[in-house]
Amino acid sequence: MNIRMAEPADYAQWLPLWKGYQVFYKAEIADAVTELTWARFLDASQPMHCAVAEIDGVLVGMVHYIFHRSCWTAGDYVYLQDLFTQPGLRGKGVGRALIEHVYASAEHDHASRVWWLTHESNQQAMQLYDRIADKSGFVQYRKLLG
Repeated sequence: MNIRMAEPADYAQWLPLWKGYQVFYKAEIADAVTELTWARFLDASQPMHCAVAEIDGVLVGMVHYIFHRSCWTAGDYVYLQDLFTQPGLRGKGVGRALIEHVYASAEHDHASRVWWLTHESNQQAMQLYDRIADKSGFVQYRKLLG
């Protein structure tokens, strides 16, 4: 398995992973937003990144992460926004390898923290998360705008 940053030629293989993630979370993201997101991943001036897991030339997982400032530390925080592994490979180390890639990227750029959210029903993923990170104890509140 190879973990690497997404490249322009990966779009056709990344898109089914992105759509699979949306199905998993019962979400539907507009095509225009998907195209904008992909463009942001490829723009070095953006704080948004996409890494992919590849086995024998086939993308089997992806992680999206965003660097952002914090009022609590000098170093940035890194928000691991989306993580998806093909269903047949879950529990086989792909997700962990993608998270470890984010950790390494954060450390390389002197970030202070990597953080993420998951749905309370995502028990399989939480088995991994409980081994490699700490629960914050915070509850998320949000208001959709526009």
